[in-house]
Amino acid sequence: MRHRILIVEDEAALVTLLRYNLEREGFDVSEARDGDEALVVIEESPPDLILLDWMLPWMSGLELCRQLRRKPATANVPIIMLTARTEEPDRLRGLDTGADDYITKPFSVDELIARIRAVLRRVRPAFAEQILSFADLTMDLASHRVARSGREVHLSPTEFRLLRQLLESPGRVFSRAQLLDLVWGRDQEVELRTVDATIRRLRRALNAGGRPDLLRTVRAAGYALDHADALHGGAEALEADAVGGPTGGEAPIR
Repeated sequence: MRHRILIVEDEAALVTLLRYNLEREGFDVSEARDGDEALVVIEESPPDLILLDWMLPWMSGLELCRQLRRKPATANVPIIMLTARTEEPDRLRGLDTGADDYITKPFSVDELIARIRAVLRRVRPAFAEQILSFADLTMDLASHRVARSGREVHLSPTEFRLLRQLLESPGRVFSRAQLLDLVWGRDQEVELRTVDATIRRLRRALNAGGRPDLLRTVRAAGYALDHADALHGGAEALEADAVGGPTGGEAPIR
């Protein structure tokens, strides 16, 4: 399998050097010179990994990284940030923004390729696998199908994206605001209660036939895919949803 690498860099000589060495190592390479071009390239041909320069014209690499992490389609694409910024606070900013690794210029091409291979090896399982599973629940990303104990579960596109987000990080509690950003996108004018309503519909679909509830409601925190509520048939979780979700009546996000 040939991994696709997108180089987002405005320095032509460096792009040429990276392309030559990456293609020599068996990678398929595409390039973009700024953030806007990168978004178009990613839309047309999603890469397996992005090499992202911090200092780009018009839109910084940091802002592009933020945008990519907010979109469900690119939230799990590995990003290695390339930059001349060497101070520890800058490295921490890059990693906190969502970069998987951070390499300062000038750098060894051999080291960069080793870092790329390491990131691809440890990339989130949801990125590499076509089948996500938890307990008796499975999601086939290729066919866009969900099954519970072998029985197909019919979901809307939004419910599918929400369940996928939870399946990618079992046990992790996501706040409603986080789920809005990851599933609906920050640019959408959607209220926080929309998450609660979608969780309720997802629960009904997954729990049909009296199956134990795998969606855990954490009051004042959010939701998680977990076994905890399954022990009690999900009753507490359903009650929490019925009274407005984990954080009550918060103001809508605009």
